[in-house]
Amino acid sequence: MKPSSSTSFFGKNLYFYLAIVGGILLFAPMDSYVDSISIQEHEAVAISISIFFILAVFAGRYVVQVWANNLTAAPRSFLVSIVTVMVISGIWLFFHAHFDFGHRTGILFFVPLIMIGIVSGALLKVMHAVTQNQLSEAQKQAAHNKSELHLLQSQLSPHFLFNTLNNMYGLSITDHQKVPPLLLKLAELLRYSVYDVSETFVPLANEMAYIKNYIEFERIRIGDKLVLTTDLEEMVDAEVRIAPMLFIVFLENAFKHSKNTTSEQIFIHISLRVWENSILFSVKNTYGEKEVSGELFNSKSSGFGLQNVTKRLELLYPNAHELQITKDEMFYKVALQMKMKNG
Repeated sequence: MKPSSSTSFFGKNLYFYLAIVGGILLFAPMDSYVDSISIQEHEAVAISISIFFILAVFAGRYVVQVWANNLTAAPRSFLVSIVTVMVISGIWLFFHAHFDFGHRTGILFFVPLIMIGIVSGALLKVMHAVTQNQLSEAQKQAAHNKSELHLLQSQLSPHFLFNTLNNMYGLSITDHQKVPPLLLKLAELLRYSVYDVSETFVPLANEMAYIKNYIEFERIRIGDKLVLTTDLEEMVDAEVRIAPMLFIVFLENAFKHSKNTTSEQIFIHISLRVWENSILFSVKNTYGEKEVSGELFNSKSSGFGLQNVTKRLELLYPNAHELQITKDEMFYKVALQMKMKNG
């Protein structure tokens, strides 16, 4: 493999030019320090020290670069060692400048300055490598999440269509006069789920219209047995956005489970409102006696839908949503709260 410029001693050309500028800026404090300890020809010594210090920085960078390239966090032991060397070298330089030990020589301040240069270069390289690796990992994770999100979203329409066609098949046998109006509603629902939800977030008003269409679809399908109450806020703010088709899974399951009840009526309550900076959704429905001992959303297709929406919530609303699913003697209850998205 051809070595990149980052594996050479000076690295990128920019670093070499920065080193020249750094050496020029370093000369003044070095000259002042050397002069303070009465070293002869202090200007020449200061120039030498500045050059060697910059070279030491690059040496420290060069020594650790292979090791640092795979780091995603700076090891604690490494940081402690760096701080220790810098503190000891700094203390020695301070005492060397302010106290005459009887015989001052260049080596007594040259060595600690070089040590500071080496550990500084090592620290800069490690922090740069850690930052770059963390950024690379974040980009890879974001790309993976985006790909996974698109896959999850692409699964929603087939899942919804399968469930709906399955329901309509039964109606075509037992109550076939309902099929034509249901087909018209189904066309509206599919148009939205296939064509209108390609974006990661859509206006909440559009999602609200879709939910109302779905509710009407189920109202036609179930008929007079359905006792439905809704509390759906009228959305006029187009800036309020939401991930599409998050609620449909819960609505599908509410209607599916409630129709299995042996009671004369099916009770469902649906609420969707905006409160402060949150979107609040809830659905409550009765369920059949044969489901009392079963688990909520225990069918294969329902399990798929719930896993899908749960994963999408984790990807799109990390630490910004709360989902509660409970069951008592009469009702299944779903409550979802999530932070509002504006766009």
